[in-house]
Amino acid sequence: MPPEALGAVERAAVAAHPMSLAELNSRAELLARHDNSYVVPVSVFEDFAARLTDPRRPGGRPAFRVLAIDGLRCFRYRSTYYDTPELRTFHDHRQGRRRRFRIRERVYEDSGERQFEVKLKSGRGETVKHRQRMAGGDRPLDATRLRFLARVLRESYGTLDVPYGLVPSLRTDYRRVTFVAEGQRVTCDAGLVVRDEARGGRAVADGGLVLVETKTRGHLTQADRMLHGYGVRPAGFTKYSAGLAAVRPELGANAWARAVRTVFP
Repeated sequence: MPPEALGAVERAAVAAHPMSLAELNSRAELLARHDNSYVVPVSVFEDFAARLTDPRRPGGRPAFRVLAIDGLRCFRYRSTYYDTPELRTFHDHRQGRRRRFRIRERVYEDSGERQFEVKLKSGRGETVKHRQRMAGGDRPLDATRLRFLARVLRESYGTLDVPYGLVPSLRTDYRRVTFVAEGQRVTCDAGLVVRDEARGGRAVADGGLVLVETKTRGHLTQADRMLHGYGVRPAGFTKYSAGLAAVRPELGANAWARAVRTVFP
């Protein structure tokens, strides 16, 4: 039997009206956006998702629709993050440094598509994602990818150099459902498993929780306000930061320690 959270996101996806990938990209691609992360119990998520996708939403607000590709609505994601042996990018995020970034290879397992991605913070506090599609034989840290990384860091941060000695640090696997409205996206993840690529440790997220992220060009979406109404507040962590803190507790988690203990009991 699948974890409770996975069943909940799959049922929510089936109940919503579909949207194609092309339409999502035209309405809410949001490579530069503000985002918030939430840890949502299944009982709250089910009511939240039903209200979010209800075509009879009050106030004339359009219902959120679900991303659907080739008949699928719940997709398998795998991401491998890269960091220095000293975990420079992890510590930069933990300390809230202004010039911080994450490096990863993302695999969309249902289609086989691979993307090399660099996520960083802009001067306005936005999350900005740069990505480069990878072919079947490409390696994540080959010369092409390192040139791309160097260009992104140079154009975004000026003098910031590519970190020396990048190696795989953490892998994340999970299932995702994406709801979309004009200029807004809500991603709902379940079944998260994280693996320490250097030491072999593993942590499994609580099967009764859905990890919800809101993404928009503004600051608060309709979804944010709905979640606040349930008493759910932003958790303030990323999968990379929380996952690495879970498999290496000696690193500490600072401001998001409580959320890490909740997600990875």
